[in-house]
Amino acid sequence: MKKANVERSFVMIKPDGIARGLIGRIFQRFEEQGLKLIAGRMITATRKQVAAHYPGKNEKWLRNLGDKTIASYDGDTNSVRIDFGTENTLEMGRIVYNKMMDYITSGPIVITVWEGNEAISRIRKLVGSTVPTFAEVGSIRGSFAFDTPALAVKSGRITFKTIIHASDSNDEAAREIANWFGDKYKPLDNYERVDYIDIF
Repeated sequence: MKKANVERSFVMIKPDGIARGLIGRIFQRFEEQGLKLIAGRMITATRKQVAAHYPGKNEKWLRNLGDKTIASYDGDTNSVRIDFGTENTLEMGRIVYNKMMDYITSGPIVITVWEGNEAISRIRKLVGSTVPTFAEVGSIRGSFAFDTPALAVKSGRITFKTIIHASDSNDEAAREIANWFGDKYKPLDNYERVDYIDIF
């Protein structure tokens, strides 16, 4: 029987994580923390799947994406205009969103579902800050990622590489699992981990 505090989280290892051979190391981090893998596939994402993953039709979300991008320039609006051709946060959000779509569809990804005690918040801590250079020492991004928004833009990529994505709430996890696994989602959760047996 599932306990009330046992949660499920969607985790995606992005194309840069795959290309750098980090699947095993990432899985190890989760397993060492007593998290249980209950679903996983390697796929090439479609633009339709990515569009459903990000709320790209939501203007508020797009403007927020534009605001975050401007914030990464430390108020240097001149550089923003040079790099993006605009200061309009909605237009910038759309540019970044399209580049995010390109990024996720640029190579294979690994989609997974992990289960465990307080899984959502614990996985977010293990993953680390979205901006890799701000990620906590010892987190996955703190250990393996080094990109920044400024470096990405100057390199002509716009979207910076973050290796991994993890759900930030139970509602988001449910939505993301449904989007990425669809009818093929059949969690293999009928096995026990030794640490589960000891705890529960």
